[in-house]
Amino acid sequence: MTESDEFLLDTKILAYAYDKDGSEKSKKAQRILAKCFLGGIVLAISSQNLAEFVYATTRKSRLGFDSAMVNVMDISNSKNFKKISYTPETVISAIQIANEFKMPFWDSLLAATMRENGIFSIYTENAKDFKMPWIKAVNPLI
Repeated sequence: MTESDEFLLDTKILAYAYDKDGSEKSKKAQRILAKCFLGGIVLAISSQNLAEFVYATTRKSRLGFDSAMVNVMDISNSKNFKKISYTPETVISAIQIANEFKMPFWDSLLAATMRENGIFSIYTENAKDFKMPWIKAVNPLI
């Protein structure tokens, strides 16, 4: 796998993977996550994605904090997830991206984090939110 083959897993895809509603989106997200945990692929995950996952899944009581913590620990401890994070310099870059591309700051922060870590592809349900020319956004749920 080359750097250009690495995909970051966006928060919504991660949240769908832990939904127990049996929806087609959840099943597809679960297959992606299982493939990573079993070593079939390596996915990048940002500390921002993990924090957003906890917020999104516990806010609507889809998961309790204990379950969310176990899931975050499983991902954090897996060698099949490339963990990435941002720095103060990344925040500055994200502000510039948000301004230039007229997009929400949190998506810009994720884009800046990806770029700084050499990851240029993302699995996301919101492909339209990642308009930067250096990012290939793929919706694996369609």
